[in-house]
Amino acid sequence: MGKKGGSKHLKRLPAPTSWPIHRKEFKWVVKPRAGPHPLNSSLPLLLVLREVLGLAKDRREAKIMLSRGNVKVDGKVRRSDDYPVGIMDVIEVLPLKKAFRVLPSGGELLLHPIGEDEKAFKLCEIVDVTTVKKGHLQIHLHDGKNIIVKAEERQSGGDVYNVHDLLKISVPNNEVLAHLKFEEGVLGIVDSGKNMGALVEVAEIARRPWPSKTMVILKNREGNQFETDLDYVFPLGKGESWISIPEESNA
Repeated sequence: MGKKGGSKHLKRLPAPTSWPIHRKEFKWVVKPRAGPHPLNSSLPLLLVLREVLGLAKDRREAKIMLSRGNVKVDGKVRRSDDYPVGIMDVIEVLPLKKAFRVLPSGGELLLHPIGEDEKAFKLCEIVDVTTVKKGHLQIHLHDGKNIIVKAEERQSGGDVYNVHDLLKISVPNNEVLAHLKFEEGVLGIVDSGKNMGALVEVAEIARRPWPSKTMVILKNREGNQFETDLDYVFPLGKGESWISIPEESNA
């Protein structure tokens, strides 16, 4: 009988390049379980506690910390060491009284320290919008969350929520605090590709005949322009970023 399902194991060499791990020190690394973020854009909590923060020297210590409810992700206690955390997730380590936001920087995922005011919300990109029963609108976010907009709350002049728009939501209640339309002039961060971590401003949105997809022309901090796939840009705000950004992020 053939094998069913994917592998439960992951070797270090083919692990995502965004993981801050030593490739040849050991053979195996923990594989994130299915969750809100895909494998190539997430970190398992074990790596966060052991490799990134250095709070545990091995998997056993990390499991003990998690079993005691010492770690929250987006305001909820997570106890699985293979739980995947991804871009914009808020991680709170209760014994340290510190909070961090997962951000791309220099081709890797890092934990950016944030204050009390920032840990109460996160930014989410809209990846799809569908109409469900009774005319309600269902907004699908990049981290697997879904938000329902009641039919009576939808504007008569047309829906204001579109794919690639930015939402500022509270955690853990998932209430929409602000909405930003994705357009020229929006500030963003590149979350995939060779420019991962670059802080940019959208200079132009253009449809290219080849490849048949929407591309964006971006301008970095130095004023240089480059082109990339629209899906590689995560909006952060307009005029100024809605969140604090690490100073070491490449521009």
